[in-house]
Amino acid sequence: MNLVVRPAADEDAQLIADLTRASWAGTVTVTSSGHRETAQRVAEQLRDGGAFILLQGDTPVGSVRWAPHEFEPDVWEIRRMGVLPQCRGGNLSQHLLEAVIHQGLASGVQELRLAVRNDQPKLLDLYAAYEFELADELEYSHANALEPPPRVMRRVLRH
Repeated sequence: MNLVVRPAADEDAQLIADLTRASWAGTVTVTSSGHRETAQRVAEQLRDGGAFILLQGDTPVGSVRWAPHEFEPDVWEIRRMGVLPQCRGGNLSQHLLEAVIHQGLASGVQELRLAVRNDQPKLLDLYAAYEFELADELEYSHANALEPPPRVMRRVLRH
């Protein structure tokens, strides 16, 4: 299996929106805003932060985004990570997560944060394996008011 993680460019906004919706379908509750992702919203997020696309051969099968925290520019929030349903089971999302960790380290970011939805508790162990710790004192800055607030995890990259 030939896997490549590549940085996203502005022209990838529609692809990332499509990957997000397809990856979240049937997995994430329908009230999540990820199901209504648009190329315009992705393009705005790409300007503020960045994204990676996971390719299996020449086929895009997943994506992840990050952006600086609104009030803490030295903190990046990891957002909208997903792998297409037909490609799951091979731990492919770890390649996306590792790419963001490496990008954060290379960029001198102090901390990475991500949110774990209450209906996806298995992700807590996955992220813990990558040195993310629960940070119950933090609130996710993009929490959906229609859902219970997610749990925030953090990984300190430098002190």
